[in-house]
Amino acid sequence: MANSVTVTEENFDQMVLKANTPMLVDFWAPWCAPCVAVAPILEELAAEYEGKIGIARLNVDDAPTLSSRYGISAIPNLIIFNGGKPVSQIVGYRPKAELKKALDQTLT
Repeated sequence: MANSVTVTEENFDQMVLKANTPMLVDFWAPWCAPCVAVAPILEELAAEYEGKIGIARLNVDDAPTLSSRYGISAIPNLIIFNGGKPVSQIVGYRPKAELKKALDQTLT
């Protein structure tokens, strides 16, 4: 079973922007209840989309430069990157079905 990966400002470009597959990045913080609630859903999606889409988590408290670069003002904030560019964004807690729809659209 696949797991999401933790990314930092130091490895973000390599792990996300240069990834061979699309990447969903969860901009989150441990003190954010909706962020904590979406984490198990992201782990399920990591397993379901293994080899097709990667799932990464970035703690905004540890990554102010990246949070600013991508205009993160509310969390959870999920950005799907494809080919090194953001292609879709979901702000706030969303049910698994809605997240799957966004991921499936990225693959088509």
